[in-house]
Amino acid sequence: MNYGFIKIAAAVPEVKVANPKFNLQSIESLVIQAEGRGVEIISFPELCITGYSCGDLFSQQLLLDEAEMAIIQLMNFTRSLDIITIVGTPVAYKGSLLNCAAVIQKGKILGIVPKTYLPNYNEFYEQRWFASGNDIKSDASVWLCGQQVTISSRLLFHHTGCTFGIELCEDLWAPIPPSSFLTMQGAEIIFNLSASNDVVGKQDYLQRLLRQQSARTLSGYVYAAAGFGESTQDVVYSSKAFIYENGTLLAQGTPHSLQAQMVISEIDVERLRTERRRNTTFSACAVDNTFDKSTSFIHLDTTLLTPRDLELTRSVNAHPFVPTGADLDARCEEVIAIQTEGLAQRLHHIGATTAVIGISGGLDSTLALLVTVRAFDLLGLDRSGIIGITMPGFGTTDRTHDNAVKLMQVLGVTQREINISQAVLQHFHDIGQDPAVHDVTYENSQARERTQILMDVANKENGLVIGTGDLSELALGWCTYNGDHMSMYGVNAGVPKTLVQHLVRWIAARDSAAKDVLLDIVDTPISPELLPADDKGDIAQKTEDLVGPYELHDFFLYYALRFGFRPAKVLYLAQAAFGNAYPSNILKHWLTNFYRRFFGHQFKRSCMPDGPKVGSISLSPRGDWRMPSDACREAWLAECEAL
Repeated sequence: MNYGFIKIAAAVPEVKVANPKFNLQSIESLVIQAEGRGVEIISFPELCITGYSCGDLFSQQLLLDEAEMAIIQLMNFTRSLDIITIVGTPVAYKGSLLNCAAVIQKGKILGIVPKTYLPNYNEFYEQRWFASGNDIKSDASVWLCGQQVTISSRLLFHHTGCTFGIELCEDLWAPIPPSSFLTMQGAEIIFNLSASNDVVGKQDYLQRLLRQQSARTLSGYVYAAAGFGESTQDVVYSSKAFIYENGTLLAQGTPHSLQAQMVISEIDVERLRTERRRNTTFSACAVDNTFDKSTSFIHLDTTLLTPRDLELTRSVNAHPFVPTGADLDARCEEVIAIQTEGLAQRLHHIGATTAVIGISGGLDSTLALLVTVRAFDLLGLDRSGIIGITMPGFGTTDRTHDNAVKLMQVLGVTQREINISQAVLQHFHDIGQDPAVHDVTYENSQARERTQILMDVANKENGLVIGTGDLSELALGWCTYNGDHMSMYGVNAGVPKTLVQHLVRWIAARDSAAKDVLLDIVDTPISPELLPADDKGDIAQKTEDLVGPYELHDFFLYYALRFGFRPAKVLYLAQAAFGNAYPSNILKHWLTNFYRRFFGHQFKRSCMPDGPKVGSISLSPRGDWRMPSDACREAWLAECEAL
């Protein structure tokens, strides 16, 4: 396992019904391909050794003997291989026949898992040939292929870096699948060997089951079902192969394929473990034995694998806060709705009919104003109660100033303009600050003067100051303490910078009157405009030149906080996500900067204003993130330095 990833394959071989010799060749071909691609565990369909659709031929001793001989040959084939192979085969046990999964590695059968729930309705007649694994004692074993092998539906296999369990086909469709118990006992990946036939609408329903079960159990779920070669006398088997991780589809096969196929991806076991540790409901359920008092589980070890370099095949989203396509529209609508309702409730609770907001012509204040307008509309309040104040200073450019004015005009809010230059110069005189020295005092004095104006106007008008700072700025501490850091309600506190521009674009597409000015705001370089403009009157102080690209910092923020990944893994994922867009040394530089700033500015987050959580990450000290302001960052920075 590298960086917490386990490389997995779901394979669908071509089979011939009642021909284990042919089926073995098809299986071995896929096993050797998987081994060559670094796969650690490969799973095949239910009864793939014989074919699922043998019917009454399962009562023929010759077929059972041929199946056992095929397993022996597969054991010999894998003797020099690290890969774990899971195949479906019939197994005779104490006068009955069981539909089983055999787990094979390095020439040995590690364990046998029998199917628990046997469908016997509609087109299924499994109880005609097989007995249920529920009838087997937990400490049972069976003599198979010259070995005494443990057989139980309660087996847990401890692989290098993860624990996995197995269920078969119908088990997933049960009200309480065996995988629910297996995951409660520590299984992080579930393999399902299936032979589910295809009917109209069934695949969509199956995928909902797989998605929900992997999400409910916070696990990886690998599903391989029978395909081409199975009998089509009455039904069709359509080569289903899926790999899920906590409700997310990582990879899927091609349905109705006439060739053997193999689907490969990596399951992030470290990520699953983080989710389980965070989710106290999962851990509470895991220790609650009331659901399964009579069940005992058997733990089996697999052989240690030879370490191999990881070649990641799963995609890593470079913008994890920003979905694509129709999902982006839905996300934008939902985020705006949460922000709007949050502010509307606060206004309603305190009986305020006035809101005060500083309008800079930048992205964040634009989004905050748009949300405020929607909240007023939702409450049936007159938009004139929104007092938008533009406060030009030493670094304000014509572009941002004009956009701020146009936006307020289009939205029909009350407009005010207060130039802060003279007030700040007076302040410089009072504290002995040289205006020619453009240091942190020069910058922060402007931010605090603007905040003072907003607070005092709010007091005068009996209104609420609406904060504009976003999640990314809070993470980096890119805000002036007790300046733009402070407000009476921060509507953007849960929105990362990479999503802010999409929210503004989303509203622009739905507001023809404001469209042009909104799109120009989106295209304006991000800047606090606290330093004078350049000779051409353009923005000279560009935020991303100073703290780094927001797309990188949002990526770092997501994986460092959402999953608790260490810097080495965050960098590895960033390299996979951004490819050649950023050289590794640049990624390392900004990653180090992220951790330095994140730790160094916790004191700002410890006293941040109220604001709504809108996504999976919140930095509110009253909600998701409780961190001491004097926590040491040395371990994180040392790992960054060593990368």
